[in-house]
Amino acid sequence: MSLTDTDERWPYGTPFGDLLRAAKEETGLSYRKLAERAVDPATQTRVGYTTLHRIAHDQPIHMLPGIAGAVSRAIGGDERRVRLAAAMQYCGAVAGDPLGASGNEATVVVVHAPGMGARDMPKVEALLRRYAAGDLPPELTDDA
Repeated sequence: MSLTDTDERWPYGTPFGDLLRAAKEETGLSYRKLAERAVDPATQTRVGYTTLHRIAHDQPIHMLPGIAGAVSRAIGGDERRVRLAAAMQYCGAVAGDPLGASGNEATVVVVHAPGMGARDMPKVEALLRRYAAGDLPPELTDDA
C-alpha cells in the first residue's frame, strides 16, 4: 500500500519504498541504525536517516547515482534489485525479463514502458536471440 496522498504521484507503485519498509520490519532496525550502514561502496555516498525515512514514506528525494548503492548496503539487498526498484518508482521504468531470455550464464534485464511484454518487443527479442546464438552485429563486438 502506498503512503502517498494521491495515486497519480506513484502510478507504477512504490517498489523502492517497499524494499526499505520490508528491510526495516525484518531487521527491527531504526532509520538511524540503517543509515549507519548506508554507504555506497563505489562513490562513498552516504545516505542519512531522513532520506531513508523519506524513501520509506514514498516522498520525493534527489536521486543521485550513489543513493541506490547506499540503500542497498543499508538494507542488505541485491544492488541490482534496489536500482531497478528506484528506477521504477521514480522514473516509471519497468525492468525485468519479459522475454524469458535469462539463463545460468547471463541475466537479461530489459527496461521497458509499463504494460509492454515480449509481443511488443520483437526487435529486442530478435537481438537477444542472435546474441545468445553468438551471432552479433559487428558494432556490438570487439572487432568493430
